[in-house]
Amino acid sequence: MSRTFRLGLLIALGIFVADQISKVYFLDLMQQNPTGITVTPFFNLVMVWNTGVSFGMFSEDSAGRSWTLIAVSFVVTVWLLWWLWRAHSRLVAVALGMIIGGAIGNVIDRYRFGAVFDFLDFHAFGWHWPAFNVADCAIVVGVLLLLADGFRPQKTAD
Repeated sequence: MSRTFRLGLLIALGIFVADQISKVYFLDLMQQNPTGITVTPFFNLVMVWNTGVSFGMFSEDSAGRSWTLIAVSFVVTVWLLWWLWRAHSRLVAVALGMIIGGAIGNVIDRYRFGAVFDFLDFHAFGWHWPAFNVADCAIVVGVLLLLADGFRPQKTAD
């Protein structure tokens, strides 16, 4: 097992644990405060159940929707693990680890609750971002790191 693969798995585990701990804590807090908690003029804690995927897409009701999304997430995670196995860059390993950990964290929610628990709510100047969670943050940062890696000059063999 390569160092980059182990690094990616360690990052995935860390993201998964941080996501699940935050969800346990904030779900309990939000059940005690179901109308939400204003933290700053631009940030609230809320309780949102996302039955779809990113930003609520595909959230329409259907009998097999949760299981379909779980299956798709499983296939994507296996593909990401294969990519991680072949990764030679630490940056790519970290990025893939973040995405894998976040994806597994959200799949666990979907399996347990039939939806993903989102609780971070930012808004400013009439603009309101959809609520999200730690797993979502990790996925977005992981994708941005992959994009950054794609713009790095590639080493060529002389």
